[in-house]
Formats: sequence, structure tokens, C-alpha cells
Amino acid sequence: MQTQQFVADRGGYHTAAQISGIRAGYYQETSMAPQSLPRQLIADCTVGSLGTLEENGYPLVTLVTVASLSPTSLVLLLSGLARHTRNLKRVPKCSLLLVERGTEKGDPMAGARMTVTGDATKIPRDHAQKARERFLQVHPSAAYYADFADFDFFLLEAQEAHLVAGFGRIETIPASQL
Repeated sequence: MQTQQFVADRGGYHTAAQISGIRAGYYQETSMAPQSLPRQLIADCTVGSLGTLEENGYPLVTLVTVASLSPTSLVLLLSGLARHTRNLKRVPKCSLLLVERGTEKGDPMAGARMTVTGDATKIPRDHAQKARERFLQVHPSAAYYADFADFDFFLLEAQEAHLVAGFGRIETIPASQL
């Protein structure tokens, strides 16, 4: 009877065969260059998972559309009827998970993803022109409802980003380095 060897790493325990498969490139690697990866994810992602805090202290995660103004500024168009909007008006601290496009076809844990954390605040309508133009450039179909009375643009100002660029490639990046 042959005994199985296990190797411990940050991701848990893996068999020696799994580790050699990882080292041999068995798992999909991101197609983005490592230096430009954070900026590229922010620029390319048009959908994200927004995490906000409920009144009871529990997190709520919802799917939202997003457009970047800069590497540290992301625009969201949110309805006042949505729970996440009410949560942000009460507590602007939030996170936004962005996932590299195309990774849904392979191993989703092998592709690049980044969680941006920061404060998202409502942009007053009389100051929202630049955000509106950028958002509608990325999401033209949103023009239909962008001017509804219960919709507002929010600006998420990144404080930091937690980047996972594939198996074992993890780092936290301050906003000044995005």
C-alpha cells in the first residue's frame, strides 16, 4: 500500500501530485502582465460584486455595473430602491470584487480577481456629468434609466486592493500604487 504525501501551503493541504501539476502550469494563469494587472482589471471590468453592510451588521453582496474614471475611482449607477444603496448612504464603506474577463470558461480560482475596498458616496446630480458620460460610454443601455429620479451615480474611491493573480500570487496594494 502506497502512502500519499501532503504538502501544506497557504491554500491548505495538497498532494505532491497536485503541487507538481500546479508547478507544471496545470492551472490556468492570467493573461495579463503582472505589473499592469491591477490597473487593467479596474479599466476592463464592467461588472462587479458589491459588498455593503446591512443595519444588522451582516454583509450584503450584490451584482452591479461599474465604470472606471481612474485607477482609484470607480463609478456605479444605483437605484435608491436597492438595499445596497440604502446601505451605502448609511455606511459608505464597501468592497467591490472585480474578476478578469474570460476566466468563467476555465478554473475560476486560477484567474485574476481583485477586491477594491473604499468609500462609495453619492455624486450630487449637478456634479455628476463626467461620471455620467463615462458610465454611459461603458454601459450605453443604462441611458434608458440613468435619469430616473431614484437612480444616482456613486463614486467608489479606492483605499486599497486585494489582488489574487492566480494560484499563490496574492498581494494587497495601497491606492497610491494602483
